[in-house]
Amino acid sequence: MARRYLRLLGAQLRIAGLVSLQYRADFFTDGLLSLFWLGVNVAPLAVVYGRRETLAGWSFPEALIVIGWFTWLKGILDGAVNPCLTAIVEHIRKGTLDFVLLKPADAQFLVSTAKFAPWRGVDSVGGLLLLAFAFVRLQRWPTPGAVLAALLLLCTAVALLYSLWLIAISVAFWVVRLDNLAFLFGSVFDAARWPVSVFRGAWRFLFTFVIPLAILTTYPSLALLGRLDARTGLFAVLGTLAFFVLARQIWRRAILHYSSASS
Repeated sequence: MARRYLRLLGAQLRIAGLVSLQYRADFFTDGLLSLFWLGVNVAPLAVVYGRRETLAGWSFPEALIVIGWFTWLKGILDGAVNPCLTAIVEHIRKGTLDFVLLKPADAQFLVSTAKFAPWRGVDSVGGLLLLAFAFVRLQRWPTPGAVLAALLLLCTAVALLYSLWLIAISVAFWVVRLDNLAFLFGSVFDAARWPVSVFRGAWRFLFTFVIPLAILTTYPSLALLGRLDARTGLFAVLGTLAFFVLARQIWRRAILHYSSASS
């Protein structure tokens, strides 16, 4: 079963690559724009640290690590999650989701891998470069254990990001138009470029427990720096697993409210 879905994923990725290369000028232009936005993401950080050496206990190189994780996740969000799941809205509007539901494979997997934007992979590469530059500035490298913990939390962050967006998209089965909701989701995600300790009071509680942006970028960064305790990491993994199951159940319930073009 797993091998079958891996083959399906490989086929979807190949198709996405071929479609993108049909318009090579657009492909490379979008790649250059991704590099431009990478610089835009770093600019606010440079402005803040131009006036102070630390912010909420984070030095400039350490904060760059958070930006690196943010850039990596943004590449995944814009390159894989958004194109696939936003297409669900069009299926719902047109009543064409039937063609997906009738296929002999899990509908959630099919709509989640239906469309990719390969040029957004530049963002992920840029995120790696930022991480490397940050550790050069720190004049040390993470330990193998820290790297493994960070990779585990990166997978956790991707699963959480996917679950949040899946829940948001599931709302389309009731309200159909999600333009403002998608914009709001992107705006909230932008706050993940800052370490969660920068926020105070209710905002810090919100971004840690209600909209857990801390799990997306701050916790993987702390793990890479060797400053994340095991209990917090375990809580993040188990909490994300529970959230993923919840998102799956919301998706399955949302499908029951789907009205096709033929109904």
